[in-house]
Amino acid sequence: MPEDVVPEGEQAASGAGMAADIAEQPAGYARLLGEQAPAIAEVAAQIARRRPRFVLYTARGTSDHAALYAAYLTEIRLGIPSGLASPSAITVYGARPALDNSLVVGVSQSGGSPDLVEVLDVAREQGACTLAVCNNPNSPLADAAELVVDLAAGHERAVAATKTYTAELLALLMLVEGVRAGDGRLPAAERDALAALPGLAAALIEDPTAAQLAPRYRFANQLITTGRGYAYPTARETALKLMETSYLAALAFSGADLLHGPLALADPDVPVLALVGAGPAGESMRQVLARLGERRADVVTVGPAAVADSHIRTPAVDERHAPLLDILPLQQLALALALARGENPDAPRGLRKVTETR
Repeated sequence: MPEDVVPEGEQAASGAGMAADIAEQPAGYARLLGEQAPAIAEVAAQIARRRPRFVLYTARGTSDHAALYAAYLTEIRLGIPSGLASPSAITVYGARPALDNSLVVGVSQSGGSPDLVEVLDVAREQGACTLAVCNNPNSPLADAAELVVDLAAGHERAVAATKTYTAELLALLMLVEGVRAGDGRLPAAERDALAALPGLAAALIEDPTAAQLAPRYRFANQLITTGRGYAYPTARETALKLMETSYLAALAFSGADLLHGPLALADPDVPVLALVGAGPAGESMRQVLARLGERRADVVTVGPAAVADSHIRTPAVDERHAPLLDILPLQQLALALALARGENPDAPRGLRKVTETR
């Protein structure tokens, strides 16, 4: 019987689908690093040979946060300018930007959003190399692209994306590092570091710390998430998960932007989840935490070092790899909070798995 079919006379418990999706992420990491690695390396090698001068990512929703992570990787690791496309510039206003000598990457779980397909169609017309990174290699997005990376994450039961998001992160990381190597293959040190991810992810998913924080936020009306650098996409994805599953007004800011005005929101009644990792971005968050302390904000930090009274500990890994781990307890928090508030995170009101925008 397919995993997503509920036997007649039985009804899956609220959150069972999201919990199952979360639990499958270590296996998803192992699959990408194993059987999918040669195909990803071949795509990376082809991109390296094309030597793009600019990389443009196009995505929506959760995938937009994976694309933002890839944009950081592209500029920091490859030294190539990158950005996130505004699909409506093409789909609504009919723009035809000059994209020759560029790589345009569509990032999507379903590969079914018409606006992303149109962006890739126009990009190919304008002379760009196009790539689809998606969980359906037979989707319209994959058909529109010159190159395709299959996330191979399998069917996702819950509407709120979890395992497809982290599969996007890892696939994009492998692509960028493969392009940096030139021949598409990950250097030995990178392979060794990434090989530890499935085990580290499994241990984090078993850790109850994040879920135990859910009662703390049960009656919250508003929440702030913040991080810098590679951690900023995690802050944005966390806010989206909390909005999707618990209908909590969660606002995501980079640590720098938080200090430029939104800090005024912070007070003892507005909780803050702060991503504070190892590396330059984590160090830069110390100033943010100090200012939040002045506001007497209710802060929980996420990262390898306990820099606040309340803390969700995650492994000390390379800063580039941290987003693949830091998001896992925050997914658990979103799941537990939705259940504590009496909601079903598998089927949030008004949402569908595939959102078609134009």
